[in-house]
Amino acid sequence: VSMNHTTVVEFVLLGLADSRHLEITLFLFLGIAYFLILLGNISVIGITLTNNFLQTPMYYFLRNFAFSEIIFTSTFLPSTLYSLLTERKTISLPGCFLQMLFFYCLGACTLFHLAVMSLDRYVAICHPLHYTAIMNNRLCLQLILSCWALSFLSMFPPTIMIVQLPFCGPNVMNHFYCDASLLLQLSCADTGSIEELMLITLIIILPGTVIVTAVSYGCIIVTILRIPSSAGRRKAFSTCSAHLMVVAVFYSTSIYRYIRPAQRGGQDSDKVLSLFFSVLTQTVNPFIYSLRNRQVKQALKERILLFS
Repeated sequence: VSMNHTTVVEFVLLGLADSRHLEITLFLFLGIAYFLILLGNISVIGITLTNNFLQTPMYYFLRNFAFSEIIFTSTFLPSTLYSLLTERKTISLPGCFLQMLFFYCLGACTLFHLAVMSLDRYVAICHPLHYTAIMNNRLCLQLILSCWALSFLSMFPPTIMIVQLPFCGPNVMNHFYCDASLLLQLSCADTGSIEELMLITLIIILPGTVIVTAVSYGCIIVTILRIPSSAGRRKAFSTCSAHLMVVAVFYSTSIYRYIRPAQRGGQDSDKVLSLFFSVLTQTVNPFIYSLRNRQVKQALKERILLFS
């Protein structure tokens, strides 16, 4: 890709802290979080692949969701950990652009996965007798392929337009990964059309997937309220409440971070919001969506006993 008049050869990411003591603390915290993300999601993938009674649409979607979570966090967390440990704050232009491309594409993929999983739970709880017929293998494959295709088709054009911008001035970003809004501020060209395109894309993806997820869980809650057994209602609500809490945190922080007008130069609050939806929710996702499930826990116990 041609980048005419570009004199900047690397960007400086200020990171998450301005003191060495705080950097070491954050390195330990994020290192543990990254380890839990990998451990939890790899466990979900391994367990759902090797147990015959977990070969259902719900676990098929969870397995793909876990795979996308691993790739998503791996686009920026290893480099963030490296910068915290070594105090190296720079990233090359190609590295920055690749990180931005995969971060936004895989972030959009996470949103689509959440919407698809909520639809799956809606069909399973609200239409249990038709669940197998509706969620057949062909439809499940089509939904997963649509998640990946829509993510890259929607986020690829604006990120490629950013790559083609000239950068000939300041090269410092107040963030811990290459953020598109901050890159646009550093460009020495007119970025109005790109900003409008990115805003339109995010407005379609974020509220669109929110509506699908909210309507699905709304119907699920109405169905749960009709369960005659109070114990059954409590059990169903305990599962749904955990899911809804993660979804609410992820969507609210993402919408506030990217739908509102960008702050010139970046703000420390933006980094905190980014930590919430890109690290904290990913840390608890495998445990809330999968490892709290009775069947998954039973399969995990059997594997532990087998290896021990």
